[in-house]
Amino acid sequence: MYRNLLPYLALAPATTYALLTLWCGHLFFRHRSVDETAHTTTANEPPISILKPVKGMDEGSYDNFASFCLQQYSGQIQLIFCVAQADDPVIPVIHRLMATFPHHDINLQIDPTIHGPNYKVSNLINGLELARHDLLMICDSDIRVATTFLQSVTAHFTDPDVGLVTSPYRSSQVHGPATAFEALSFGAEMIPNVVTALKLEGLSFALGAAMTFRRQALQDIGGLEALVEYLADDYQLGNKIHRAGWRLVLDSQFVESMLKPESFYSILSRQLRWTRTMRVSRPGGYLASGITLPGLGVCLALLLGPLPSALTAITAFYLLRLFISTIFSRRYLADNLLPRWGWLLPLRDLLASATWLAAFTGNQVHWRGHCFTIRPDGTLKEL
Repeated sequence: MYRNLLPYLALAPATTYALLTLWCGHLFFRHRSVDETAHTTTANEPPISILKPVKGMDEGSYDNFASFCLQQYSGQIQLIFCVAQADDPVIPVIHRLMATFPHHDINLQIDPTIHGPNYKVSNLINGLELARHDLLMICDSDIRVATTFLQSVTAHFTDPDVGLVTSPYRSSQVHGPATAFEALSFGAEMIPNVVTALKLEGLSFALGAAMTFRRQALQDIGGLEALVEYLADDYQLGNKIHRAGWRLVLDSQFVESMLKPESFYSILSRQLRWTRTMRVSRPGGYLASGITLPGLGVCLALLLGPLPSALTAITAFYLLRLFISTIFSRRYLADNLLPRWGWLLPLRDLLASATWLAAFTGNQVHWRGHCFTIRPDGTLKEL
């Protein structure tokens, strides 16, 4: 009789955590509809310099870039594209953008100077010298934004204690099971984890898709040069600004990460890179997160209890998990991936558990054609 309860006990941590994320998601997003309807263009919106590190083509590169030229924003917007090589195929797209929006302040910095093993941050260091404004943003090249995006993120800086605003991201356009597999990680894992961390311990890190910050906050941590040795430059930027005494804010407006068709292998490689990066960035929290992983709970349920009880417990858990993940997908992220791609959730959870374990088996990662070793302090050494 007691053995029949073991599968339920094995899944209890994951079940409890799933319910906790639902509560934290409700608390964070309940004011979102009010905030989004409150956006109105004002005459005192601050000027901003947006740095975009680019290398090669992304899905819909031109439309991604153009979305920053179509903002409902009264302040000055300076776009700075940071490119390392003069023959990069994205450069004609940037020239096309300049021709289409001739009255916009669009800059192209082509500079191959390497400042450290993180080539993305090297690009940003090279482009920062062109930035004219005190409010800065780093935004990935595959990001597309709504017309009220800048209004939303800059509004937080009326509080003088705010040093950085980070934006959550989603992917609502997928090309099949492989990209849906990755897109599900945003709504079923990342965003629930972020809003829960925000509620329980406050925000001490940034999400790399779009980060807006004061120039003074950047100077307080030693500039972008303080990030060039790290792989997790987004985490380090937010964490260093937080430790410098500034307040971090998670904006409620999502940006769109445009996924291009990829193989499962490339997605798995990227997932492993992320987990190994997270392990060295937040070792204590990363280790503790294993308790709440559904995949580990499912495996334990199958090992500990009679098969009928284990299957019943797993079925009940996934009905709850699909319900909660669908709320995040339909109501909070509005990516509408669920319930259509719900059959991928168990596979998604097994992958998360496998990569969580694999993060402890080595320190090597592959990133944009380069191989690195991550040192215990999170810095990089290229092999």
